[in-house]
Amino acid sequence: MNIPVLTASAAPEKVRQSIPKVTTGIRGLDEILHGGLPKGHTVLFNGGPGTGKTLLGMEFLYHRAMGGEPGLFISFEEHADDIRANALSIGLDTIKLEQSNKFKILHFQIPHGAVRSGDFNIQGLLTLIKGNLDALNATTIVLDAVDVLLRVFGDPERERIEMYMLNDWLREQSLTAILTVKSMAQEKKSYSFLDFMADCIIFLDQRTTGQVRTRRLNVMKYRGSDFLSNEHPYVISPNGVVLMPVSGVSLEYPENKKRVSTGDAALDKIIGGGFFHGSAILLSGPSGSGKTTLAVTFTRAACSRNEKTLYVSFEESRDVLFSRSKSIGIDLYQDWDANRLGFLSLLPESAGVEQHLLWISDAIDAFGPDHLVVDAITACRRMDSERAVFDLLLRLIVICRKKEITCLYTNQKDTMDQVMQITGDRIASLVDTLVTLYHVDDGTRLCRRLLVVKSRGSNHSMRYHPFVITGRGIAFASSEKTGEQAKIQEG
Repeated sequence: MNIPVLTASAAPEKVRQSIPKVTTGIRGLDEILHGGLPKGHTVLFNGGPGTGKTLLGMEFLYHRAMGGEPGLFISFEEHADDIRANALSIGLDTIKLEQSNKFKILHFQIPHGAVRSGDFNIQGLLTLIKGNLDALNATTIVLDAVDVLLRVFGDPERERIEMYMLNDWLREQSLTAILTVKSMAQEKKSYSFLDFMADCIIFLDQRTTGQVRTRRLNVMKYRGSDFLSNEHPYVISPNGVVLMPVSGVSLEYPENKKRVSTGDAALDKIIGGGFFHGSAILLSGPSGSGKTTLAVTFTRAACSRNEKTLYVSFEESRDVLFSRSKSIGIDLYQDWDANRLGFLSLLPESAGVEQHLLWISDAIDAFGPDHLVVDAITACRRMDSERAVFDLLLRLIVICRKKEITCLYTNQKDTMDQVMQITGDRIASLVDTLVTLYHVDDGTRLCRRLLVVKSRGSNHSMRYHPFVITGRGIAFASSEKTGEQAKIQEG
């Protein structure tokens, strides 16, 4: 029996056609949804209390209305004035849009008398919706807390019939519709049929790890479209809902052969000519090995060239760092006063990784730096978990590479074994230059040494280099001398 072989040339060509979509305008969500929500279809936001279902729906309608596409928001639970106030808390002024007839918020009060008599059905609601849609000429709608509406019917079969009737009507009107529904583990009542009815399902939840609460978004289903399928942490900020998906980051960025000095001529030579502009550098070593000294040396040199640097500190306040820097002959106050240096001091325990990432990202956008220093990324473990270090660093590197910002990170490791095993953190593979610092006890004193583990694209030194920290900054041994025979004179 001859079995035909399908060659590459004879293989039928697959034609992929994406369904029509509407952008949400929510930072990071369109990236996760590969373009936005399905146009003319029903979307379900499913989540527990405090996950931001109402705010997500509100922000979607707000951005569409601002773009000239009016929308209708109907609540079955909260009063309209409360919803307006909550919207203002994330910077959405719906009142102005309502005054211009581009937006409307309605609180639909279910008539309890009709419920008790069994006369209530969804037709009256549809009539109300139709009248308001026509008045606005709206094509988008949010039905908030439909679980409250479903409780009216009291019969599972009738709940399904009425909701499928509502969904069919929304499709007939060509409306892009969002339905929000509460989902709680302790709730006995379930509306799982909504999951089959909706064309797109977005699940929202929040979890607490180490006393830090993190909200997460997960696209469970999207008919006719692919999407980023991982869980995505998000933040409800004063400027709206923000998502920064890890799985959506791209490693595409321009190559830059321009060099920037470390701030020390000897270290520039050791590294092979200095750092590449726009690259990622990691300084790793135990406490007191000189990581922050090298970081402020780099910062001062960059500012002296009129290159703006944003310094993010998880360890010290601005005044403490600046004061200690003066003890080694580095005056950062002059750069701060000249607006060449931006400073962001953050307490790791104050928020989760997503919020810290947002604060840093917003500071980058506001200050527009040429370089970023983060001291020390080890503190990220106090925000959430061991993975937090990797997640924060990965996304910062991608953000900065796209903007061609040089990134210098410090990382504390308590022992030499930990320093040399830094690849276990999966960080070493991300950075372009890895410099390790450590202490050596020669029996009479504690000595500092530096080793360049890697520096991509550079002919860097493979030797250990002794150095000291003096009142005039760092000082390396003469290049003619090696090992502990190189005597560095302080002062």
